Amino acid sequence: MSPTPTRTRRIAAPLTAGLLAAAALSLPAQQAHAAGSVVRVTGSQGNWQLTVDGSPYQVKGLTWGPAVADAGRYMPDVRSMGVNTVRTWGTDASSKALFDSAAANGIKVVAGFWLQPGGGPGSGGCVNYLTDTAYKNQMLDEFPRWVQEYKDHPGVLMWNVGNESVLGLQNCYSGDELERQRNAYTTFVNDITRKIHGIDPNHPVTSTDAWVGAWPYYKRNAPDLDLYAVNAYNAVCDIKSAWEQGGYTKPYIVTESGPAGEWEVPDDANGVPQEPTDQAKAAGYTKAWGCVTGHRGVALGATMFHYGTEYDFGGIWFNLLPAGQKRLSYYAVKRAYGADTSRDNTPPVVSSLSVEGDAGKVQAGRDLTLAVGASDPDGDAISYEVLDNSKYVDGGGQLTPRPHTDLGGGRLRVTAPDRPGVWKIYVKATDGRGNVGVETRSIRVVPPVADGTNLALNKPATASSYQTGGGDCPCTAAGAVDGKNDTRWASDWSDPQWLRVDLGTRSTFRHVQLVWETSYARAYTIQTSDDGQSWRTVREVTDGNGGVDDFDVSGTGRYVRVNGTARGTGWGYSLYEFGVYG
Repeated sequence: MSPTPTRTRRIAAPLTAGLLAAAALSLPAQQAHAAGSVVRVTGSQGNWQLTVDGSPYQVKGLTWGPAVADAGRYMPDVRSMGVNTVRTWGTDASSKALFDSAAANGIKVVAGFWLQPGGGPGSGGCVNYLTDTAYKNQMLDEFPRWVQEYKDHPGVLMWNVGNESVLGLQNCYSGDELERQRNAYTTFVNDITRKIHGIDPNHPVTSTDAWVGAWPYYKRNAPDLDLYAVNAYNAVCDIKSAWEQGGYTKPYIVTESGPAGEWEVPDDANGVPQEPTDQAKAAGYTKAWGCVTGHRGVALGATMFHYGTEYDFGGIWFNLLPAGQKRLSYYAVKRAYGADTSRDNTPPVVSSLSVEGDAGKVQAGRDLTLAVGASDPDGDAISYEVLDNSKYVDGGGQLTPRPHTDLGGGRLRVTAPDRPGVWKIYVKATDGRGNVGVETRSIRVVPPVADGTNLALNKPATASSYQTGGGDCPCTAAGAVDGKNDTRWASDWSDPQWLRVDLGTRSTFRHVQLVWETSYARAYTIQTSDDGQSWRTVREVTDGNGGVDDFDVSGTGRYVRVNGTARGTGWGYSLYEFGVYG
């Protein structure tokens, strides 16, 4: 999963308490290791441990999400959770402020280095690890530069080279070439590891991938790694048996874990991944930590995913505190790591969310009522917020607040989105004390039912142009009058463009419904004609915003057309349906 690391400008940080202490060290101590720690993987087969300055160290960690500039704000909270480690995906000049803040709070950092194609399936760019010597030389120069910069910093725990690239290479190659690239990539990881060891013998080096299927490649090609690392969510409890069956001779850490991801859950009735409840997510963290600690002497700890404040689709799925509000998962991690939660005020618990009268479909732009079951264990008053997300419509990740009317008793009236497709609806229950419970479900939005008979249904249609290929095309004019919301007409990417339907005989109609795809018209007219040559305008729109345009008109003619004069996007015009009702 893992976000792409962001590059932020360097921030001048004040000298922290940790660095002040380092400055007070005697000259011999500074010459030995400056303010840095000596971190070792010690022990023997099946009986390893991590040590920091000779003392046992179990990684109780979280992946780090906030901006580096906010490290001072959030690191004390991280420490209060019993966390001793955070993990990053990229290390550069901006990292100093994060290292400083971590060290000042007694926390260490698994410092990442990003290699392409990082982030697993669907992420990153493609590199040829057999032939691209320029890229490899660049990384062999860049990574050691930052190791040299930070190797004596008290905030450093270990170096982590790459993230999910062994799996991610499947996006670039297949067959025998994929195997060659995976071997070349892990060999390159070993080259980097050796170079890091030459600069910094006092911190271990690992490499993260998305599944234990990457470990045989590391075993074969990267013998200089000190330990392995893996991102595992719902499958975290399978790591132990995979390690035992693989005959590995190195310990490991889990660098991402938590609740089941999109790729691990069944689809719901609308055909999209069924997101776990808040309770199930919290249980996922508890389970993950139990399985990590259950592999004694081999699993050296975990940095679970994700101490993030992002407030979007992924943030609601995984973040412990989206928008800074703490969830059940936050407290589950805190308990797992042994911190005291006995005096904590905890979040509302949402036990149910449904759409009243839902028969599987919700009409676009019409009111619907959500029924929410929620309670607060501390007796705090609960307030609600409703949001939606269009990821399964157009790939969008953002959450959009939807105005609602609180009808009492957990019943909330909202207006459905005006664009057909499968949407996610979220209800946030907040307690006014910094805590939140979130529940979500999908709804299938369909065009409103129009009164009367659709005179255009399956009638001959023509257009000024149509897209002949690409994606779901050819997208001819007929796709907009076939009564199906998964076929469409799509025009060239220019103005003006038109689509017309031949009703067969001169007919009177009273209603028009346009169901737009993403490429909608900002300005257009609805026109009618008796001969297909002379046109009369019955409706003009100058402020179109896509979705469903549903309006009453008064028109008569054999031909009816929509004449687009200004596109709403950089693409063409695209209609799922053009309905003319008599």
